[in-house]
Amino acid sequence: YGHVWLKLEPGEPQSGFRFIDKVKGGVIPKEYIPAVEAGIKEALETGVLAGYPIVDIKATLYDGNYHEVDSSELAFKMAGSIALKNGAQKASPILLEPIMKLEVVMPAQFLGDVIGDLNARRGHVEGIETLGETCTVRSLVPLAETFGYATALRSLSQGRATYTMEFNCYRQLPANLAEHITARVRGR
Repeated sequence: YGHVWLKLEPGEPQSGFRFIDKVKGGVIPKEYIPAVEAGIKEALETGVLAGYPIVDIKATLYDGNYHEVDSSELAFKMAGSIALKNGAQKASPILLEPIMKLEVVMPAQFLGDVIGDLNARRGHVEGIETLGETCTVRSLVPLAETFGYATALRSLSQGRATYTMEFNCYRQLPANLAEHITARVRGR
């Protein structure tokens, strides 16, 4: 037996998970608080949207109750997990996708084709620098759109362009793609 009341709030981007214990007056014994946090962490791993993890969230434990005989760590771990999932479902969660910082260096003659390809990949060009006959394009591109990019770039530039890529941030996935992914996971 274990009941918990959580306040769930979105965290700042890249802030991860924060757990705050605001239980007063011993309504939940201190030895059960880590179990509640563990249950929440476990539920975060599988999330509520298509099985993807929940990120950047603050969970505040503010109330609950227990039974002298029937309460256990397992009961409070399950209570934390159930409370997180119930609250997250009511909060209109969104799917996030990883965004990569992509830098392409190429002869200037291929600039138009490379930018066209980046736009087709849902990329956003952040800047272009030209030095003589060489151009450098800095852009942000969803990771899902970068698969096969090396081959495409080689083809677009006759093998004369190079690129580097590194993780930048997470961003909300466009609604039409999120619906497609969640429907596919549900088996539609």
